[in-house]
Amino acid sequence: MSQAGEQAVIAIEGLRYVYNPQSSHPIQALDGIDLDIDAGDYVVIIGHNGSGKSTLAKHLNALLRPTDGTVRIKGIDTRERSRVLEVRSTVGMVFQVPDNQIVATVVEEDVAFGPENLGVPEEELQMRVDWALDLVGMDEHRQRSPQGLSAGQKQRVAIAGVVAMRPDVLVLDEATAMLDPIGRREVLSAVRALNRQGVTVVAITHFMDEAVEGRKVVVMDGGHIVMDGSPAQVFARLEELRRLQLDVPQVTELAHEIHKRDPSFPPVLLTVDELAGEVERRARQARSEAAPFPAGTTPEAPPQVADEPAAPSPPAGPLLIAVHDLHYTYLRGTPLHATALRGVSLEILRGEAVGIIGRAGSGKSTLVQHFNGLLRPREPGKVMVDGQDLGRPGVDVRQVRQKIGLAFQYPEQQLFERLVGDDIAFGPKKMGMPQAERRERVRWAMEVVGLDFEAFKDRFTFSLSGGEMRKAALAGVLALQPQALILDESTSGLDPRSRRDLLDRLLALHRDAGLTLILISPSMEDVAGLVDRIYVLDEGRVVMSGTTREVFGRADELRHYGLDVPQVTAVAHELARRGLPVGQVPLTVAEGSREVWRILSS
Repeated sequence: MSQAGEQAVIAIEGLRYVYNPQSSHPIQALDGIDLDIDAGDYVVIIGHNGSGKSTLAKHLNALLRPTDGTVRIKGIDTRERSRVLEVRSTVGMVFQVPDNQIVATVVEEDVAFGPENLGVPEEELQMRVDWALDLVGMDEHRQRSPQGLSAGQKQRVAIAGVVAMRPDVLVLDEATAMLDPIGRREVLSAVRALNRQGVTVVAITHFMDEAVEGRKVVVMDGGHIVMDGSPAQVFARLEELRRLQLDVPQVTELAHEIHKRDPSFPPVLLTVDELAGEVERRARQARSEAAPFPAGTTPEAPPQVADEPAAPSPPAGPLLIAVHDLHYTYLRGTPLHATALRGVSLEILRGEAVGIIGRAGSGKSTLVQHFNGLLRPREPGKVMVDGQDLGRPGVDVRQVRQKIGLAFQYPEQQLFERLVGDDIAFGPKKMGMPQAERRERVRWAMEVVGLDFEAFKDRFTFSLSGGEMRKAALAGVLALQPQALILDESTSGLDPRSRRDLLDRLLALHRDAGLTLILISPSMEDVAGLVDRIYVLDEGRVVMSGTTREVFGRADELRHYGLDVPQVTAVAHELARRGLPVGQVPLTVAEGSREVWRILSS
């Protein structure tokens, strides 16, 4: 091993790992991984679903042990069972699903659990709990039950519980996937602060803008490391990344598009400020050659981004879902009660694509669970679905659930059959569908989500990667061919290309077959590319609504509510703040490229 490897806090050599090695379907998850990570480093690992990222992460704190090769943590071989506690005290890991590591019934007790078991003295224990909760913005929820929190809030608690143990190495396995945009930014800021204090960070993510945070990016494919380097070096290889089902930050994609028009424009820019600064420099240079640039380049009152005229309303059609004055309180009448909805009213027409966005705990999931009768409205609230009052006794909820398909925040928890094909076929089978028709329905649903029928129908569900499980669970919902599909952050665990491909396929169903889409997502880029209208929730209320372009044109208000705008939209707002003549608010890279080119050309 190299000298650098001998000094590394994590040293991996020739790592191979096989799931179910004795079965008829062994799965080679890792195949010859060599990787050294020095103390205090910040390494980001990216790769498509099933590339081996999470399997690699589980080797870093001895949750898995190598089939072949070695993993050493501060010189300790993870195969030494007697030293597992030392390894896990050194490496703290935050999983994709926070419920897997929350153990207590009160938030602050859960955060205290880890350090308490490490023998941290009482006076220091309280200080660590206070510090960790403040770090992730959950101090005001310290006395709540974790079960009453949203998925994003649970993830913050899970992160707090790990950092309270003060590990030397922090491993984040898609730990920000369920957080709202500002929540993600706050957690990443906290992670950067820990890294500056000497904590080694290993982050696995499908958010390419998060990968920019690292000093080194490692790209995995088929259980191998196929690329590594600085963020700028890796994201310069756009076409290679796309062949690996990955992508680049939207800002970088925008820079690539402008570079195609003008080869002198830098093709690799990683942040909104970098791109806006380059455009401003070039615009000023061009204008100074023609005439002096107007004084006051940073006006005290930044100009507003001029929006295009309001988009036409969606075609008139019958109401599919109507909600009026809906209230909901969890654990009502108990000391742990938590109000989730406070008088929500909204309407969704048949065939629309509607986004519902809001920070963690704003009430989004509670709201959509009323749409298919999982939660029932209480007086004075009212929920009507296709003309049926869901608050009326005797309403046929089973029929409503066939019409309104719901894929949960953790859709993999909807899987329960042994084989993938059987799980997807469960709904059609219960409907009494003949076997031949059922098989074709399963094939169709798997094709929609991007799972090859022959390759996956006989796979064990537990052998799938997290992203593959999400696709299989979503296929099970689609197999019922509902009139409306609710995606409650269901695509958050998918790699960039899989997510984009899936959303494109669903958009085609929306346009060609009239499928009503209701999207909840922490990715503002996904929302901008899919929906026509948006409702913004905050503290259980609708605080903003309008067309997608109208809502994303109000960036400051969205940030006030813990949200953000797509990166390409943020570029336009930043250019306007710098005094450049921005016209239409762009929502996509294609629109952003045209708008930036117009500014540069003028």
